[in-house]
Amino acid sequence: MRHIISVLLENESGALSRVAGLFSARGYNIESLTVAPTDDPSLSRMTIVTSGSDEIVEQITKQLNKLVDVIKLLDMTAHPHIEREMALIKVRVGEAADREEVKRLTDIFRGRIIDVTQQTYVIEITGEGSKLDAFLEAVSPFPVQEVVRSGVMGIARGDVALQL
Repeated sequence: MRHIISVLLENESGALSRVAGLFSARGYNIESLTVAPTDDPSLSRMTIVTSGSDEIVEQITKQLNKLVDVIKLLDMTAHPHIEREMALIKVRVGEAADREEVKRLTDIFRGRIIDVTQQTYVIEITGEGSKLDAFLEAVSPFPVQEVVRSGVMGIARGDVALQL
C-alpha cells in the first residue's frame, strides 16, 4: 500500500542524508521525496512517499522517530489529506495548429504556459499524479522534450496538523 509520510525535522546539513540512509540501509524504497524549509527557518518539512504493508510502514516510522534530526512525523495516509504534485513540461510546437491544440489542452487541464519560444512551450501543471499522467498522455502526439516533476506534497485536512 502507498503511504505519504510527512516529517518535521531540523534544517541542518546531513538531515536529508540520514533519512535517505535509513531507507537505503533497510532496503525500503522512496518513490517520491520533497523537502523545503518551513515558516520557521530552523525546521524543514519532508514528504516521503513509500510503499509497503502497514507493518513495514510502522517499522519505517519507528526508525524515523529514532533519528536525532526528526522532531515529529505524521503518516498522512491515515488521515483525510490533500496531495499535489507539480510538473514543468517542455513541448515542441512548430506549427500554428499545434500551438492552438497544446494551448487548448493546457487550458482543459488548468495548466499555464509559462514560457514561449518559436519552437516550444513550457507548461506548468499542478494536481494529483494521475492528472499529470493524463496530461502527458494527452500531449503525447506532440514531441515532449523534457519533463520535470516535483514529487508529492501533502497536507492533512481539518484539525490534524504537523506542527510543534
